[in-house]
Amino acid sequence: MSVTHTEVTATLDPCGASDHPDCGIRDMLDRVGDTWTVMVVTELGASERRFLELQRAIDGISQRMLTLTLRRLERDGLVNRTVYPTVPAQVSYALTDSGARLTHLIKALADWSLAERAAIAEARQRYDDTHPGHGIR
Repeated sequence: MSVTHTEVTATLDPCGASDHPDCGIRDMLDRVGDTWTVMVVTELGASERRFLELQRAIDGISQRMLTLTLRRLERDGLVNRTVYPTVPAQVSYALTDSGARLTHLIKALADWSLAERAAIAEARQRYDDTHPGHGIR
């Protein structure tokens, strides 16, 4: 009997073995490298916010994406969700200590990207000029 595609790829997953050194690292890099995560953490780094305040502050984020992003960040221990016993219930979100430490890393990455923006634009232009039709954009 042949091995199915899912069986093959499952054996390649390093996190299947909990003692593998890459276990968890890729997952967290995916999380903190996500555009919406960066935006949410940046906004919450300024102050605790309610859901609609976050949604208004983050241009282009849908209600669904904001909900998913907040749930993932809460699950990872980066965001605290507080429900206040009011009618209707009020919910606010704030960074945990771990989430607050992440803001410094995001700021460093943002500073780097601003400092390197011109050099990256020039490198892209040189590449596009010497590799016409490659379709990378």
